[in-house]
Amino acid sequence: MPRATQDESAKSERFHIRATTRQANLIKAGAARRNADLTEYIVDSACVQAEMDLADQSRFVLPPQAWNAFVKAPDAPPKALQGLKRLFARPSVAESR
Repeated sequence: MPRATQDESAKSERFHIRATTRQANLIKAGAARRNADLTEYIVDSACVQAEMDLADQSRFVLPPQAWNAFVKAPDAPPKALQGLKRLFARPSVAESR
């Protein structure tokens, strides 16, 4: 998980969870294996799972105007990005050695 910026590192939210003894032992073993603080381990693991769950969304609802733009986008001609043009104009790292 990416490192948080200074503003993001201030923790203001609190979660209270209950777990069975088996679940608690499993979570503690995972945190110990990673040599992580228990809270850090739980929060990092939950965030990774949340990111995967959100990435798997298969239904998106858009207002009609945004939907029309979304549907037309694949048929539009590609945009020439100046940064990419400059990048590909330079010799590759392998060629410059």
